[in-house]
Amino acid sequence: MANRLPPLNALRAFEASARQLSFTRAAEELFVTQAAISHQIKALEENLGIKLFMRKNRALLLTEEGQSYYLDIKDVFNSLHEATERLLARGAKGAITVSLQPSFAIQWLVPRLNTFNLLHSDIDVRIKAVDQPENSLTEDVDLAIYYGRGRWSGIHAEQLHTEYLIPVCSPLLMSGKKPLDKIEDLANHTLLHDTSRRDWKRWFKHVDVRGGNVNHGPIFSHSAMVVQAAIHGQGVALAHSVLAKPDIDAGRLVCPFNDVLVSKNSYYIVCREQQLEIGKIAAFREWVLKTVSDEQELLEEGQIV
Repeated sequence: MANRLPPLNALRAFEASARQLSFTRAAEELFVTQAAISHQIKALEENLGIKLFMRKNRALLLTEEGQSYYLDIKDVFNSLHEATERLLARGAKGAITVSLQPSFAIQWLVPRLNTFNLLHSDIDVRIKAVDQPENSLTEDVDLAIYYGRGRWSGIHAEQLHTEYLIPVCSPLLMSGKKPLDKIEDLANHTLLHDTSRRDWKRWFKHVDVRGGNVNHGPIFSHSAMVVQAAIHGQGVALAHSVLAKPDIDAGRLVCPFNDVLVSKNSYYIVCREQQLEIGKIAAFREWVLKTVSDEQELLEEGQIV
């Protein structure tokens, strides 16, 4: 004879309703409507052929059969809850592998990683630098940081920050023979390009200035390389605000102009939907999001650029 088990959702509705003696409170606990709870209870009673609840003086009461059934299954739900808590506790330790672009790893994550290590000494972070986001997580990766517009199917993606593109250069360039007092002075300097010339073209259009040498200057495949070229006085770069921040703070880069461009793309932290609440993954996600949020607040207050 095949095992006969009622639907799990109906059992959850019954356990919560019996414990709370209220369809309303059970609905709030399970994040559904009261009508949905009533429907599940009715379906369960029809499945079992037994009345489980009765109403008396506007109060919800268990029948004798309902009380007996509740006492039998409540320990099962408690065991499931405890098993899940133990699993999540184990998931809060161990190693996680994070995949991301080399530029973001070098300029942003690695300099800050010690803070995470101090907060979570029982989690070992393994960094996997990749030239191009794979847009789907491989089996050996727990989380990734992608650059784009957040349009990746099958994964949970959270935007890290608003991405600003800011002009930066070496302080030596500012004090050189060719002045950089106004935007038009960029016509006398080499422009450094990240991946393509598109961003500088958008920036000049944004500031409504013509005459920049947009169609000239070297193009770099990695954002970190653009920043390094600017540090060494090779020209003026239009850098990602987050990646340029450490060098601006250290005085290796300066911003000759305050005009910034909001990028159409941003960095996103991504993971599998079903692993969102695993302890170690949740801990790393929350740390990254809070760190970026704090820095974004400083940026918008004008303390970084």
